[in-house]
Amino acid sequence: MEQLLEQAYPFVTVFLLVFARVSAFFVTVPIFSYRSLPVVPRIFIALGLAATMTSVIVIPEEPLIIDSIYLLLVIKEVIIGLLLGMIAFMIMSAIQIAGGFVDFQMGFAIANVIDPQTGAQSPLLGQFFNVLAMLLLLALDGHHLILDGIYYSYQFLPIDQLVLHVEDGRMAQFVVQTFAATFVIAFQMAVPVVATLFLVDLALGITARTVPQLNIFVVGFPIKIGVSFLVLSAMAVVLLTLVRKLFELMAVSMRDLMLILGGG
Repeated sequence: MEQLLEQAYPFVTVFLLVFARVSAFFVTVPIFSYRSLPVVPRIFIALGLAATMTSVIVIPEEPLIIDSIYLLLVIKEVIIGLLLGMIAFMIMSAIQIAGGFVDFQMGFAIANVIDPQTGAQSPLLGQFFNVLAMLLLLALDGHHLILDGIYYSYQFLPIDQLVLHVEDGRMAQFVVQTFAATFVIAFQMAVPVVATLFLVDLALGITARTVPQLNIFVVGFPIKIGVSFLVLSAMAVVLLTLVRKLFELMAVSMRDLMLILGGG
């Protein structure tokens, strides 16, 4: 019995570290962090994934000992998992930002709803865009791409590496560039509708000046809503292309983050 425990000890110590990174990753990453996925299945998925990854990743030659250094390794693994999931979630939030831009111009901003996935307030069209993006992500096997990201993170951030390289300013530059790229894509998704509604507002303003008897507030809202849906229908292919570009940015950003933390 003691011999069996000695043989299993290196596997258990590595498994706990892998499980810490995977479970922390599932707390923040899109799809797996949503409230619609119950907690118990998420735990079992994380356990199964951690056990599978433990059997294939490079295990340190010297067995890890559970001491103060090991506790620091656990904290490091949790931080890595949270950061990787957070960067993916931050990029996917561009969809709701674009929906917020459109809702504000359409007049839907007053009718925000509670997002059942995150529990936060979300614009109507932002929620609609988000559902479409999640369906497209699943259709393109994006959830497998996300799991590949946490698996290949061990090539950049070995399990026994204690120090994260965040002191040279590259992390701040990376965060700023990622925020900028996210807002650029969100603006590209929203600008056709926003620009069209600006022209509609201009036309309604001219109409209000030329026909003062017309109640422009009563007529304007249905016109703006109808025009917005027509533009959204016309640019559906462009929206899907931008969403796919967003998925590519998410994968590249996760890789760049791993490179920065690993000192590559």
